Amino acid sequence: MSDKPDVNAAYALNGVEDVRALYRDWAKTYDADFVEAMGYVYPQEVARVFAERRAAEDAPVLDIGCGSGAVAEAAAGVEMDGLDLSPEMLRIAGAKGLYRRTIEGNLLARLPIPDATYGALLSAGTFTHGHVGPEAMDEIVRIAKPGALFVLGINGAHFEEHGFGTAFTRLAEEKRITTPDYVDCPVYADGSHDHADVRALVTVFRKT
Repeated sequence: MSDKPDVNAAYALNGVEDVRALYRDWAKTYDADFVEAMGYVYPQEVARVFAERRAAEDAPVLDIGCGSGAVAEAAAGVEMDGLDLSPEMLRIAGAKGLYRRTIEGNLLARLPIPDATYGALLSAGTFTHGHVGPEAMDEIVRIAKPGALFVLGINGAHFEEHGFGTAFTRLAEEKRITTPDYVDCPVYADGSHDHADVRALVTVFRKT
């Protein structure tokens, strides 16, 4: 992992403690050095797909891996809770007044959230290199209400390398989720950096 908090360091993470350390050091400059400087439009894409697919009953809403709150900012006016591993990032998001409440939790362990709590679950930037793989799907399905809408952005290369398709097929065959739809989207609008061509699959399904 690089000493400097940046996207290359984020993609090189290896384990929960690496993630906590990176975002502890990056929290205060994350918006300026990453979201703004790199033209990070991924949260806007996830919020757009959510707005297109959302029904009135899809509430309450949880932003998974909320970071500094970019998804909530893009989905202006939608009341939601924010979940993240990093207490430092949650403090940044909390100070913006974006969330009804913030929750510190590890997607690779049991979350401090009861079964069947949320009617919609969104995510941008969490299911990517060095972060979280498909092993978290059982846990996020657990905390969703029957019929809950999922709008999960997944890094395109990470999707292929780590077996997200197989995980979704298993959950659909077990009749725990509907068959997903996939919306291809850009992660960055700024074409001047090394990651400009990164794409994501916004994966949309419902809990059955």
